Amino acid sequence: MSKPRVFLADDHTLLVDAFRKLLEPDFEVVGAAANGRDLILLAPTLQPDLVIVDLGLPLLNGIDASRELKKLLPRTRILVVTVNEDSGVAREALRHWASGYLLKKSAGEELKYALQQLLRGKTYVTPVMARKLAEDFIRDPDLQSGKLLTLRQREVLQLLAEGRTMKEAADILSLTTRTIAFHKYRIMEDFGMRSNSELLKLAMREHLIAAS
Repeated sequence: MSKPRVFLADDHTLLVDAFRKLLEPDFEVVGAAANGRDLILLAPTLQPDLVIVDLGLPLLNGIDASRELKKLLPRTRILVVTVNEDSGVAREALRHWASGYLLKKSAGEELKYALQQLLRGKTYVTPVMARKLAEDFIRDPDLQSGKLLTLRQREVLQLLAEGRTMKEAADILSLTTRTIAFHKYRIMEDFGMRSNSELLKLAMREHLIAAS
């Protein structure tokens, strides 16, 4: 009987190696990506059963990369493994594309258990996050998280917040520098911003980059 096929997406090499050693007795790790763009480029060619994704990926964050990946691989189950304990982020991920949500401080056995649950068609949320989600629902059953930026604006904002120049961002996104500038200044205009530091704060608030 063939082993379930797993793809890893995390920019920390040591962690990817640790995941591989932990999983390989029971799962086949078919590939890995260190950024969100490689994730949506490589994973569809390998057709994994499961994808483990970190939300804090460079070039294209795990949230937007996974949303796109779910369109490309609708049957693949995606498990978030992150340091992010924001219940709003977890809620949006589970609503739109994730089948599970785990924290990096969780034990290795919980990771394997979560993957087994996903393979059975179930959803798995680590207990601490499950409690937060339940508390949110009790406080406000109609709680919604509105999207303030378009996908293209999110892509541009992430790259600029990571310190890329407008030309570098244009090359990565296959756009013109003028188009990048248009998106940047449109964001600044829409949000009443006057400086790059304010853009950086917005990128952190949108979870496009980690707070330093």
